[in-house]
Amino acid sequence: MTTIRDLYSKFAESSGVSTDTRKIESNCLFFALKGDNFDANLYADEALEKGASFAVIDDPDQQGDRKILVENVLTALQHLANFHRKQLKLPIVAITGSNGKTTTKKLVLEVLSKKFKVRATKGNLNNHIGVPLTLLSFTAELDLGIVEMGANHQKEIESLCKIAEPNYGYITNFGKAHLEGFGGIEGVIKGKSELYNYLIQHDGLIFFNRDDDIQVKKAVNYKNYSIGQKALSDCRVTFVEANPFVELEYSHLQIKSKLIGEYNFKNIAAAIGIGRYFGVGKDEIKEAIENFEPEKMRSQVIEKNDLKILLDAYNANPTSMKAALDSFKKMSATSHTVILGDMFEIGETTLEEHRQILKICEALNFDSILVCGEHFSEASKGFENISSFKTTTDLTDFISKNKPKKSSFILIKGSRGMQLETLMDAF
Repeated sequence: MTTIRDLYSKFAESSGVSTDTRKIESNCLFFALKGDNFDANLYADEALEKGASFAVIDDPDQQGDRKILVENVLTALQHLANFHRKQLKLPIVAITGSNGKTTTKKLVLEVLSKKFKVRATKGNLNNHIGVPLTLLSFTAELDLGIVEMGANHQKEIESLCKIAEPNYGYITNFGKAHLEGFGGIEGVIKGKSELYNYLIQHDGLIFFNRDDDIQVKKAVNYKNYSIGQKALSDCRVTFVEANPFVELEYSHLQIKSKLIGEYNFKNIAAAIGIGRYFGVGKDEIKEAIENFEPEKMRSQVIEKNDLKILLDAYNANPTSMKAALDSFKKMSATSHTVILGDMFEIGETTLEEHRQILKICEALNFDSILVCGEHFSEASKGFENISSFKTTTDLTDFISKNKPKKSSFILIKGSRGMQLETLMDAF
Protein backbone atom coordinates (compact mmCIF):
# COMPACT_ATOMS: atom_id res chain seq x y z
CA MET A 1 0.00 0.00 0.00
CA THR A 2 1.06 3.58 -0.65
CA THR A 3 2.33 5.58 2.35
CA ILE A 4 1.12 9.09 3.18
CA ARG A 5 4.60 10.44 2.42
CA ASP A 6 4.47 8.90 -1.05
CA LEU A 7 0.97 10.27 -1.56
CA TYR A 8 2.09 13.70 -0.35
CA SER A 9 4.89 13.82 -2.90
CA LYS A 10 2.26 13.29 -5.61
CA PHE A 11 0.05 15.95 -4.03
CA ALA A 12 2.93 18.45 -3.90
CA GLU A 13 3.33 18.15 -7.68
CA SER A 14 -0.40 18.33 -8.39
CA SER A 15 -2.79 21.24 -8.95
CA GLY A 16 -4.88 20.14 -5.96
CA VAL A 17 -7.44 17.46 -5.14
CA SER A 18 -10.89 16.56 -6.41
CA THR A 19 -13.60 14.14 -5.31
CA ASP A 20 -16.00 14.88 -8.17
CA THR A 21 -15.46 13.78 -11.79
CA ARG A 22 -17.62 16.74 -12.88
CA LYS A 23 -15.02 19.15 -11.44
CA ILE A 24 -11.70 17.71 -12.57
CA GLU A 25 -8.86 20.19 -13.03
CA SER A 26 -5.80 19.34 -15.07
CA ASN A 27 -3.06 17.61 -13.03
CA CYS A 28 -5.24 17.15 -9.90
CA LEU A 29 -5.35 14.13 -7.59
CA PHE A 30 -8.72 12.38 -7.76
CA PHE A 31 -9.91 10.68 -4.57
CA ALA A 32 -12.43 7.93 -5.31
CA LEU A 33 -14.71 8.19 -2.28
CA LYS A 34 -17.54 5.79 -1.52
CA GLY A 35 -21.01 6.72 -0.32
CA ASP A 36 -24.23 4.94 0.52
CA ASN A 37 -25.33 5.04 -3.11
CA PHE A 38 -22.11 5.41 -5.10
CA ASP A 39 -18.57 4.08 -5.48
CA ALA A 40 -16.22 6.53 -7.18
CA ASN A 41 -13.68 3.75 -7.73
CA LEU A 42 -15.81 3.01 -10.80
CA TYR A 43 -15.14 6.52 -12.13
CA ALA A 44 -11.37 6.59 -11.65
CA ASP A 45 -10.71 6.02 -15.36
CA GLU A 46 -13.06 8.87 -16.24
CA ALA A 47 -11.20 11.20 -13.86
CA LEU A 48 -7.87 10.28 -15.46
CA GLU A 49 -9.27 10.81 -18.95
CA LYS A 50 -10.46 14.28 -17.93
CA GLY A 51 -6.99 15.33 -16.82
CA ALA A 52 -6.34 14.04 -13.29
CA SER A 53 -2.68 13.11 -12.78
CA PHE A 54 -3.49 10.19 -10.46
CA ALA A 55 -6.58 8.52 -9.01
CA VAL A 56 -6.52 7.34 -5.39
CA ILE A 57 -8.58 4.15 -5.09
CA ASP A 58 -9.29 1.44 -2.50
CA ASP A 59 -10.76 -1.25 -4.79
CA PRO A 60 -8.00 -3.71 -5.87
CA ASP A 61 -10.13 -4.73 -8.87
CA GLN A 62 -9.77 -1.22 -10.30
CA GLN A 63 -5.96 -1.09 -10.28
CA GLY A 64 -4.15 0.26 -13.31
CA ASP A 65 -1.81 2.89 -14.67
CA ARG A 66 -1.72 6.15 -12.62
CA LYS A 67 -3.92 4.63 -9.92
CA ILE A 68 -2.77 4.73 -6.30
CA LEU A 69 -4.16 1.92 -4.15
CA VAL A 70 -4.81 2.70 -0.46
CA GLU A 71 -6.64 0.80 2.25
CA ASN A 72 -9.40 3.42 2.57
CA VAL A 73 -9.73 6.51 0.35
CA LEU A 74 -11.50 8.68 2.94
CA THR A 75 -8.92 7.86 5.62
CA ALA A 76 -6.12 8.58 3.14
CA LEU A 77 -7.68 11.97 2.31
CA GLN A 78 -7.91 12.84 5.99
CA HIS A 79 -4.35 11.70 6.75
CA LEU A 80 -3.02 13.59 3.74
CA ALA A 81 -4.79 16.76 4.92
CA ASN A 82 -3.34 16.41 8.40
CA PHE A 83 0.14 15.74 7.01
CA HIS A 84 -0.16 18.86 4.81
CA ARG A 85 -1.36 20.91 7.78
CA LYS A 86 1.74 19.82 9.72
CA GLN A 87 4.07 20.78 6.86
CA LEU A 88 2.56 24.26 6.57
CA LYS A 89 2.71 24.99 10.32
CA LEU A 90 -0.08 27.49 9.63
CA PRO A 91 -2.00 29.09 12.52
CA ILE A 92 -5.59 27.86 12.19
CA VAL A 93 -8.79 29.32 13.64
CA ALA A 94 -11.63 26.79 13.92
CA ILE A 95 -15.27 27.90 14.11
CA THR A 96 -18.25 25.76 15.05
CA GLY A 97 -21.65 26.23 16.71
CA SER A 98 -25.34 25.52 16.24
CA ASN A 99 -26.21 28.73 14.40
CA GLY A 100 -24.28 31.43 12.56
CA LYS A 101 -21.00 29.61 11.99
CA THR A 102 -20.92 30.21 8.22
CA THR A 103 -21.75 33.92 8.59
CA THR A 104 -19.19 34.25 11.41
CA LYS A 105 -16.55 32.48 9.31
CA LYS A 106 -17.13 34.86 6.41
CA LEU A 107 -17.04 37.90 8.69
CA VAL A 108 -13.80 36.75 10.34
CA LEU A 109 -12.29 36.17 6.89
CA GLU A 110 -13.33 39.66 5.79
CA VAL A 111 -11.79 41.28 8.88
CA LEU A 112 -8.54 39.29 8.97
CA SER A 113 -8.03 39.81 5.24
CA LYS A 114 -7.46 43.50 5.97
CA LYS A 115 -4.06 42.60 7.44
CA PHE A 116 -3.22 39.02 6.46
CA LYS A 117 -3.26 36.56 3.59
CA VAL A 118 -6.09 34.30 4.74
CA ARG A 119 -8.13 31.48 3.29
CA ALA A 120 -11.28 29.91 4.76
CA THR A 121 -13.64 27.01 4.24
CA LYS A 122 -15.58 27.48 1.02
CA GLY A 123 -19.35 27.10 1.14
CA ASN A 124 -20.38 24.45 3.66
CA LEU A 125 -17.38 22.13 3.24
CA ASN A 126 -17.33 21.65 6.99
CA ASN A 127 -17.61 17.88 7.56
CA HIS A 128 -15.30 14.84 7.54
CA ILE A 129 -14.72 15.34 3.80
CA GLY A 130 -14.99 19.13 3.60
CA VAL A 131 -12.46 19.89 6.34
CA PRO A 132 -9.70 17.83 4.66
CA LEU A 133 -10.48 19.51 1.33
CA THR A 134 -10.27 22.90 3.03
CA LEU A 135 -6.89 22.11 4.59
CA LEU A 136 -5.53 20.84 1.28
CA SER A 137 -6.50 24.15 -0.33
CA PHE A 138 -4.23 26.05 2.08
CA THR A 139 -0.83 27.07 0.71
CA ALA A 140 2.54 28.17 2.08
CA GLU A 141 2.05 31.88 1.35
CA LEU A 142 -0.92 32.15 3.74
CA ASP A 143 -0.60 33.79 7.15
CA LEU A 144 -3.76 32.24 8.64
CA GLY A 145 -6.35 29.59 7.87
CA ILE A 146 -10.01 29.53 8.96
CA VAL A 147 -11.74 26.16 9.21
CA GLU A 148 -15.50 25.84 9.72
CA MET A 149 -16.55 22.65 11.49
CA GLY A 150 -20.06 21.22 11.32
CA ALA A 151 -21.43 18.24 13.22
CA ASN A 152 -24.67 16.44 14.03
CA HIS A 153 -23.32 13.74 16.36
CA GLN A 154 -21.02 13.42 19.35
CA LYS A 155 -17.28 13.04 18.64
CA GLU A 156 -17.49 14.61 15.16
CA ILE A 157 -15.88 17.90 16.23
CA GLU A 158 -13.25 15.94 18.15
CA SER A 159 -12.44 13.98 14.99
CA LEU A 160 -12.25 17.15 12.86
CA CYS A 161 -9.93 18.76 15.41
CA LYS A 162 -7.53 15.81 15.11
CA ILE A 163 -7.39 16.43 11.37
CA ALA A 164 -7.14 20.23 11.42
CA GLU A 165 -5.22 20.68 14.71
CA PRO A 166 -6.52 24.24 15.31
CA ASN A 167 -4.55 26.73 17.39
CA TYR A 168 -7.60 28.93 18.06
CA GLY A 169 -11.31 28.24 18.24
CA TYR A 170 -14.70 29.90 18.60
CA ILE A 171 -18.14 28.41 19.25
CA THR A 172 -20.93 30.69 18.00
CA ASN A 173 -23.55 29.25 20.35
CA PHE A 174 -25.18 26.12 21.74
CA GLY A 175 -28.63 25.89 20.17
CA LYS A 176 -31.38 23.42 19.38
CA ALA A 177 -29.87 22.14 16.14
CA HIS A 178 -29.44 18.48 15.12
CA LEU A 179 -31.11 17.46 18.39
CA GLU A 180 -31.88 14.02 16.98
CA GLY A 181 -28.21 13.21 16.35
CA PHE A 182 -26.80 14.87 19.46
CA GLY A 183 -29.47 13.49 21.80
CA GLY A 184 -30.92 16.76 23.10
CA ILE A 185 -29.54 20.16 24.05
CA GLU A 186 -27.08 18.74 26.62
CA GLY A 187 -25.69 16.57 23.85
CA VAL A 188 -25.32 19.65 21.64
CA ILE A 189 -23.35 21.45 24.36
CA LYS A 190 -21.12 18.43 24.92
CA GLY A 191 -20.57 17.88 21.19
CA LYS A 192 -19.76 21.48 20.27
CA SER A 193 -17.51 21.84 23.35
CA GLU A 194 -15.20 19.23 21.86
CA LEU A 195 -13.51 22.17 20.09
CA TYR A 196 -12.72 23.92 23.38
CA ASN A 197 -11.66 20.59 24.93
CA TYR A 198 -9.14 20.08 22.12
CA LEU A 199 -7.72 23.58 22.55
CA ILE A 200 -7.42 23.10 26.32
CA GLN A 201 -5.55 19.82 25.82
CA HIS A 202 -3.18 21.31 23.23
CA ASP A 203 -2.50 24.72 24.79
CA GLY A 204 -4.61 26.52 22.18
CA LEU A 205 -6.49 29.78 22.71
CA ILE A 206 -10.26 29.89 23.18
CA PHE A 207 -12.23 32.83 21.81
CA PHE A 208 -15.54 32.99 23.65
CA ASN A 209 -18.68 35.06 24.07
CA ARG A 210 -18.52 36.68 27.52
CA ASP A 211 -22.31 37.22 27.42
CA ASP A 212 -22.98 33.45 27.15
CA ASP A 213 -22.96 31.87 30.61
CA ILE A 214 -22.35 28.37 29.24
CA GLN A 215 -19.30 29.53 27.29
CA VAL A 216 -17.96 31.39 30.32
CA LYS A 217 -18.04 28.15 32.34
CA LYS A 218 -16.34 26.23 29.54
CA ALA A 219 -13.55 28.71 28.84
CA VAL A 220 -12.84 31.13 31.68
CA ASN A 221 -10.28 28.98 33.50
CA TYR A 222 -8.16 28.35 30.43
CA LYS A 223 -6.13 30.30 27.88
CA ASN A 224 -8.79 32.59 26.43
CA TYR A 225 -9.84 35.87 24.88
CA SER A 226 -13.38 37.07 25.56
CA ILE A 227 -15.73 39.11 23.41
CA GLY A 228 -19.02 40.70 24.44
CA GLN A 229 -20.96 43.56 25.94
CA LYS A 230 -19.92 42.94 29.53
CA ALA A 231 -17.23 45.16 31.07
CA LEU A 232 -15.01 42.13 31.76
CA SER A 233 -14.72 41.37 28.03
CA ASP A 234 -11.23 41.59 26.52
CA CYS A 235 -12.93 43.09 23.48
CA ARG A 236 -16.06 45.07 24.32
CA VAL A 237 -18.65 45.52 21.59
CA THR A 238 -22.00 47.21 22.26
CA PHE A 239 -25.28 46.49 20.47
CA VAL A 240 -27.11 49.63 19.29
CA GLU A 241 -30.06 48.40 17.21
CA ALA A 242 -31.24 46.11 14.42
CA ASN A 243 -33.99 47.92 12.53
CA PRO A 244 -33.56 46.05 10.31
CA PHE A 245 -29.76 46.24 9.91
CA VAL A 246 -27.45 45.61 12.85
CA GLU A 247 -25.70 48.69 14.21
CA LEU A 248 -23.12 48.48 16.98
CA GLU A 249 -20.38 50.39 18.70
CA TYR A 250 -16.76 49.33 19.02
CA SER A 251 -13.83 51.43 20.29
CA HIS A 252 -15.85 54.67 20.01
CA LEU A 253 -16.76 53.85 16.40
CA GLN A 254 -20.34 53.43 15.14
CA ILE A 255 -20.53 50.47 12.76
CA LYS A 256 -23.54 50.01 10.46
CA SER A 257 -23.66 46.54 8.95
CA LYS A 258 -25.69 45.15 6.06
CA LEU A 259 -26.76 42.18 8.19
CA ILE A 260 -30.33 41.78 9.42
CA GLY A 261 -31.46 40.75 12.89
CA GLU A 262 -30.27 41.16 16.44
CA TYR A 263 -29.00 37.57 16.38
CA ASN A 264 -26.28 38.62 13.91
CA PHE A 265 -24.80 41.01 16.47
CA LYS A 266 -22.92 38.16 18.15
CA ASN A 267 -21.52 37.00 14.80
CA ILE A 268 -20.26 40.49 14.01
CA ALA A 269 -18.87 40.93 17.53
CA ALA A 270 -16.91 37.68 17.18
CA ALA A 271 -15.30 38.89 13.96
CA ILE A 272 -14.40 42.22 15.60
CA GLY A 273 -12.89 40.49 18.64
CA ILE A 274 -10.88 37.98 16.63
CA GLY A 275 -9.68 40.78 14.35
CA ARG A 276 -8.61 42.88 17.31
CA TYR A 277 -6.76 39.94 18.88
CA PHE A 278 -4.72 39.54 15.69
CA GLY A 279 -3.98 43.26 15.51
CA VAL A 280 -6.30 44.45 12.74
CA GLY A 281 -6.80 48.22 13.07
CA LYS A 282 -10.19 49.48 14.25
CA ASP A 283 -10.80 51.51 11.08
CA GLU A 284 -10.02 48.45 8.96
CA ILE A 285 -12.41 46.38 11.12
CA LYS A 286 -15.16 48.96 10.63
CA GLU A 287 -14.61 48.98 6.87
CA ALA A 288 -14.66 45.17 6.67
CA ILE A 289 -17.91 44.87 8.63
CA GLU A 290 -19.70 47.67 6.80
CA ASN A 291 -18.76 46.28 3.37
CA PHE A 292 -19.77 42.70 4.17
CA GLU A 293 -22.72 41.45 2.10
CA PRO A 294 -24.93 38.60 3.39
CA GLU A 295 -25.26 35.44 1.32
CA LYS A 296 -28.42 34.70 -0.61
CA MET A 297 -31.19 33.25 1.56
CA ARG A 298 -29.30 34.11 4.77
CA SER A 299 -31.15 37.09 6.29
CA GLN A 300 -31.44 38.63 2.83
CA VAL A 301 -33.67 41.71 2.42
CA ILE A 302 -35.56 41.85 -0.88
CA GLU A 303 -37.84 44.66 -2.05
CA LYS A 304 -40.58 43.40 -4.39
CA ASN A 305 -43.88 44.96 -5.50
CA ASP A 306 -44.05 47.37 -2.57
CA LEU A 307 -43.27 44.55 -0.17
CA LYS A 308 -40.17 44.15 2.00
CA ILE A 309 -39.20 40.49 2.37
CA LEU A 310 -36.66 39.08 4.81
CA LEU A 311 -35.62 35.81 3.20
CA ASP A 312 -33.92 33.53 5.73
CA ALA A 313 -34.56 30.19 4.08
CA TYR A 314 -31.11 28.61 4.16
CA ASN A 315 -31.73 26.68 7.37
CA ALA A 316 -33.75 26.61 10.57
CA ASN A 317 -33.87 25.02 14.00
CA PRO A 318 -35.82 25.96 17.16
CA THR A 319 -33.11 28.32 18.45
CA SER A 320 -32.56 30.20 15.19
CA MET A 321 -36.31 30.32 14.53
CA LYS A 322 -37.04 31.92 17.90
CA ALA A 323 -34.19 34.42 17.48
CA ALA A 324 -35.46 35.37 14.01
CA LEU A 325 -39.03 35.88 15.24
CA ASP A 326 -38.00 37.97 18.25
CA SER A 327 -35.76 40.15 16.12
CA PHE A 328 -38.32 40.51 13.31
CA LYS A 329 -40.99 41.75 15.70
CA LYS A 330 -38.71 44.58 16.84
CA MET A 331 -38.24 45.85 13.27
CA SER A 332 -40.36 48.85 12.29
CA ALA A 333 -43.21 48.03 9.88
CA THR A 334 -46.87 48.83 9.29
CA SER A 335 -47.62 45.11 9.06
CA HIS A 336 -45.63 42.00 10.05
CA THR A 337 -46.29 38.75 8.16
CA VAL A 338 -44.53 35.54 9.14
CA ILE A 339 -44.13 32.57 6.78
CA LEU A 340 -42.51 29.52 8.33
CA GLY A 341 -41.52 26.08 7.00
CA ASP A 342 -40.78 22.87 8.87
CA MET A 343 -37.63 22.35 10.94
CA PHE A 344 -35.85 19.01 10.49
CA GLU A 345 -33.52 16.70 12.47
CA ILE A 346 -35.15 17.48 15.82
CA GLY A 347 -36.08 13.94 16.85
CA GLU A 348 -38.76 12.86 19.27
CA THR A 349 -39.58 16.41 20.39
CA THR A 350 -40.35 17.54 16.82
CA LEU A 351 -44.06 18.19 17.33
CA GLU A 352 -43.57 20.00 20.64
CA GLU A 353 -40.79 22.22 19.23
CA HIS A 354 -43.03 23.25 16.33
CA ARG A 355 -45.86 23.98 18.76
CA GLN A 356 -43.56 26.15 20.86
CA ILE A 357 -42.65 28.20 17.79
CA LEU A 358 -46.35 28.74 17.04
CA LYS A 359 -46.95 29.84 20.63
CA ILE A 360 -44.14 32.38 20.22
CA CYS A 361 -45.77 33.63 17.00
CA GLU A 362 -49.10 34.10 18.79
CA ALA A 363 -47.48 35.82 21.77
CA LEU A 364 -45.66 38.24 19.47
CA ASN A 365 -49.01 39.06 17.86
CA PHE A 366 -47.94 39.11 14.21
CA ASP A 367 -50.50 40.43 11.74
CA SER A 368 -50.47 37.26 9.67
CA ILE A 369 -48.95 33.82 10.28
CA LEU A 370 -48.61 31.22 7.51
CA VAL A 371 -46.89 27.86 8.01
CA CYS A 372 -46.18 24.91 5.74
CA GLY A 373 -44.91 21.37 6.04
CA GLU A 374 -46.17 18.23 7.73
CA HIS A 375 -44.76 19.14 11.15
CA PHE A 376 -46.21 22.65 11.28
CA SER A 377 -49.53 21.44 9.82
CA GLU A 378 -49.89 18.92 12.62
CA ALA A 379 -48.65 21.35 15.29
CA SER A 380 -51.01 24.14 14.18
CA LYS A 381 -54.17 22.27 15.12
CA GLY A 382 -55.98 24.33 17.74
CA PHE A 383 -54.31 27.61 16.73
CA GLU A 384 -57.14 29.75 15.37
CA ASN A 385 -55.10 32.57 13.84
CA ILE A 386 -52.58 30.45 11.94
CA SER A 387 -53.03 29.30 8.34
CA SER A 388 -51.31 26.01 7.61
CA PHE A 389 -50.42 24.22 4.37
CA LYS A 390 -49.07 20.72 3.87
CA THR A 391 -46.55 21.66 1.16
CA THR A 392 -44.60 24.65 -0.13
CA THR A 393 -46.54 24.30 -3.39
CA ASP A 394 -49.87 24.64 -1.59
CA LEU A 395 -48.62 27.77 0.17
CA THR A 396 -47.32 29.21 -3.10
CA ASP A 397 -50.77 28.77 -4.70
CA PHE A 398 -52.42 30.50 -1.73
CA ILE A 399 -50.05 33.49 -1.83
CA SER A 400 -50.52 33.84 -5.59
CA LYS A 401 -54.28 34.25 -5.05
CA ASN A 402 -54.07 36.24 -1.81
CA LYS A 403 -51.36 38.85 -2.17
CA PRO A 404 -50.14 40.46 1.08
CA LYS A 405 -51.24 44.05 1.52
CA LYS A 406 -48.86 46.73 0.32
CA SER A 407 -46.03 47.89 2.59
CA SER A 408 -46.05 44.57 4.46
CA PHE A 409 -42.80 43.32 5.97
CA ILE A 410 -42.57 39.56 5.47
CA LEU A 411 -40.28 37.06 7.20
CA ILE A 412 -39.71 33.77 5.35
CA LYS A 413 -37.84 31.14 7.37
CA GLY A 414 -37.55 27.35 7.24
CA SER A 415 -35.19 24.43 6.82
CA ARG A 416 -33.29 24.02 3.56
CA GLY A 417 -35.39 21.03 2.54
CA MET A 418 -38.55 23.15 2.46
CA GLN A 419 -37.12 25.31 -0.38
CA LEU A 420 -39.06 28.36 0.76
CA GLU A 421 -37.12 30.58 -1.63
CA THR A 422 -39.50 29.27 -4.33
CA LEU A 423 -42.25 31.34 -2.69
CA MET A 424 -40.64 34.49 -4.07
CA ASP A 425 -42.28 34.01 -7.47
CA ALA A 426 -45.71 34.15 -5.82
CA PHE A 427 -45.16 37.74 -4.71
